[in-house]
Amino acid sequence: MSEHHHKETFVTKYIFSQDHKMISKQFLVTGMFMGIIAVLMSMLFRLQLAWPDTSFSIVEAFLGSHQTDGIMDPDMYLALVTIHGTIMVFFVLTAGLSGTFSNLLIPLQIGARDMASGFLNMVSYWLFFLSSVIMVMSLFVEAGPAAAGWTIYPPLSALPQAIPGSGMGMTLWLVSMAIFIASSLIGSLNYIVTVLNLRTKGMKMTRLPLTMWAFFITAIIGVVSFPVLLSAALLLIFDRSFGTSFYLSDIFISGEVLHYQGGSPVLFEHLFWFLGHPEVYIVLLPALGITSEIISTNARKPIFGYRAMIGSIMAIAFLSTIVWGHHMFISGMNPFLGSVFTFTTLLIAIPSAVKAFNYVTTLWKGNLQLNPAMLFSIGLVSTFVTGGLTGLVLGDSALDINIHDTYFVVAHFHLVMGVSAIFGMFAGVYHWFPKMYGRMMNKTLGYWHFWLSIICAYGVFWPMHFIGLAGLPRRYYTNTNFPMFDDLADINVVITIFALVGGIAQIFFIANFFISMYRGEKATQNPWKSNTLEWTTPVEHVHGNWPGKIPEVHRWAYDYSKRVDPNDDDSDYLHGEDFVLQTTPLLDGEEPS
Repeated sequence: MSEHHHKETFVTKYIFSQDHKMISKQFLVTGMFMGIIAVLMSMLFRLQLAWPDTSFSIVEAFLGSHQTDGIMDPDMYLALVTIHGTIMVFFVLTAGLSGTFSNLLIPLQIGARDMASGFLNMVSYWLFFLSSVIMVMSLFVEAGPAAAGWTIYPPLSALPQAIPGSGMGMTLWLVSMAIFIASSLIGSLNYIVTVLNLRTKGMKMTRLPLTMWAFFITAIIGVVSFPVLLSAALLLIFDRSFGTSFYLSDIFISGEVLHYQGGSPVLFEHLFWFLGHPEVYIVLLPALGITSEIISTNARKPIFGYRAMIGSIMAIAFLSTIVWGHHMFISGMNPFLGSVFTFTTLLIAIPSAVKAFNYVTTLWKGNLQLNPAMLFSIGLVSTFVTGGLTGLVLGDSALDINIHDTYFVVAHFHLVMGVSAIFGMFAGVYHWFPKMYGRMMNKTLGYWHFWLSIICAYGVFWPMHFIGLAGLPRRYYTNTNFPMFDDLADINVVITIFALVGGIAQIFFIANFFISMYRGEKATQNPWKSNTLEWTTPVEHVHGNWPGKIPEVHRWAYDYSKRVDPNDDDSDYLHGEDFVLQTTPLLDGEEPS
């Protein structure tokens, strides 16, 4: 398979490619494009929140008929918040992260020629691309895009006549998400089968890098939970288009009594959050897996607690499916059931803490290489801990009631899920860019990108906790009608300034990415002196990954700084280097790690 080359045209190489390396690039570039749209939206609605009655020519330019003299319409504000959330959670962090790095790394790190099914892999990307196109198209519908929040709760989302954003834009949102879910399911099944069946000789499950464990378990969570969201979306389509009443009952609009009877919007909440909370970990686990690999490589130390890390990934995956009710503490839930969800939610802090402490212990006394990938990985550990701590407050049903649907919630999940996962994605791009494109990214631009991003991330979301504790509700277009919030106006201005600077700072990354692709310094085969199998493949991509025989694995992925005498502080490295490739056979008398 690897010896002969079939002649590839532009179409078969770059468009309908079945090569996992090309498909990973397609996912990444599409995800980046969608990310740019979502960040632009957030900058527009942050302008509205900071200066609600001020006219902006940029608002006039971007929003057309959905603004009046440069001031955003209230309906459009909610639509921007809705599409921003949808794109970031699903199209950037789910597909951009899992789609890119699962595709790139699974065959390379387990020692496979390609995915189990190259054709299904291609179909998965094209369904994702189609759903992205439909989501972007919904922005140009006359009445405006979907506007019921990214959670699209009925009845706003179930009644086309409810608000302008409940019409065609909402229909396109549902169609786009149904196609997106099909893409995710096909991809996840492919990842699971590949990891289980195509590992090279010697690659036992306990020798897999933690990236593989993270992608593998993430795919399993996706297969379990995404079909539930699909069912929720299908029932919503029935309610909207075929007169059913799954989510609707006793509805009045403009004095008119509608015929719907017997449904419940709370049913939709249960179905949505049964995916919605595992989704947090579908987004987060790949970032944590990437971080494990990068921290170990750049600390020149074995990852601390390898088996505990695997156990924590499994525990997080299991617990993530039994905590969804903590999103619904104020939905009229039985208080006893609320206490059960509080218990399971607080329980998930234990495996999360295992990961955080193991990262810190791996860094401790390491020979730290503070390149951009390492800085973003350390930044992820920081935001994961700070964002996770506020989750203890929101996970407690008695405490959550006061701050539910305030900016405290927005700050919490943006730090723990949004910023952490984005940082994991950036770390992965900086680290594996040489493997994807055969060139190095610019370090100086990487440092600028990191420091501006982390300062602005905390500048946006740290003050947001305090305005949330003060009671400021989320999703309000303006707070000028509420005199009790007047004192918080200046904090909203500060948050917006940080958000604008942080958004503009991403230009450093985009410029670095595309310029380095063509003009970056040429990469060596193993620029980070890493142990895993992908660094044994040639710099120039070949069909089937390895030109000859697939290498055999003899050890785990984290033999860094292994010494002849473990008690000796001198650098008497066992194999003459502070890293040992997984393909290096064990020496006589060497203890397997």
